Amino acid sequence: MPSEPEQEPREYAPSQRARRFRPSGIPVRSQRRMSAGRRLWYGLLVALIRLFLGLLWSTCRVTAIRGAGHLEKLRREGQPAIIVYWHQMHVFCAWLLRREARAGMPIAILTSPSVSGEVPAAMIRAWGMEPLRGSSTRASGEALRDMYNVVHGQRRSLVLTADGPKGPRHEFKPGAVLLARMAKVPVIPVAYAARPCKRWNSWDEFMLPLPFSRVAIVIGEPWQVPAGFVMADLPQAAQQLGERLAALGAEAQALLQPGT
Repeated sequence: MPSEPEQEPREYAPSQRARRFRPSGIPVRSQRRMSAGRRLWYGLLVALIRLFLGLLWSTCRVTAIRGAGHLEKLRREGQPAIIVYWHQMHVFCAWLLRREARAGMPIAILTSPSVSGEVPAAMIRAWGMEPLRGSSTRASGEALRDMYNVVHGQRRSLVLTADGPKGPRHEFKPGAVLLARMAKVPVIPVAYAARPCKRWNSWDEFMLPLPFSRVAIVIGEPWQVPAGFVMADLPQAAQQLGERLAALGAEAQALLQPGT
């Protein structure tokens, strides 16, 4: 009678993976598919994107950062939070996060677990933050446990795109609320506006400020999961946070109006 084939051992249990970031930031199985040519291409791509963003950031003028004290207070007290923004707002939210990391805030950013996710993961590391490889589309189980261990165990603020990774645009996903409830930490919404700014024809209408744009960033007040919160309240809480992000975006736009 033929013997059963041995099962391949798991490289990392979920809790182990969450407690320590891998040196490369990518899953072991994905590393095996990383060819030398692809690694070279990804390294070149990371360098080009960092150069482009550095030049863009240097030409733009951030005229206002409203609510900066909310992040400063968390950094000063060593308290983690869940930082959320719309997927379309990566460019200057990344600028803000890099600024906070350089000031001493421990930050982790959720990014794709696939091999192609090595590009944003490498950029995150270069900016002084840590990539957490996982998927926000799985709001329970392994991914949520990893995020909880980063926030609660490692005391790092975790960054999530509220409507990512694939939309619908401006539909606040429940993962941030669930995580805030588990880890007992606040949610910090962030938005920015730029003038002039190009919007790509993509699902998220990605915002790309043009060189020499004026930029305004608004950081909302910390949102705490209310006492007595039950799972039936989850859709309403997600809707409220989505409305907050929309209001912050409108506030940032108003800060760029002539005469302000």
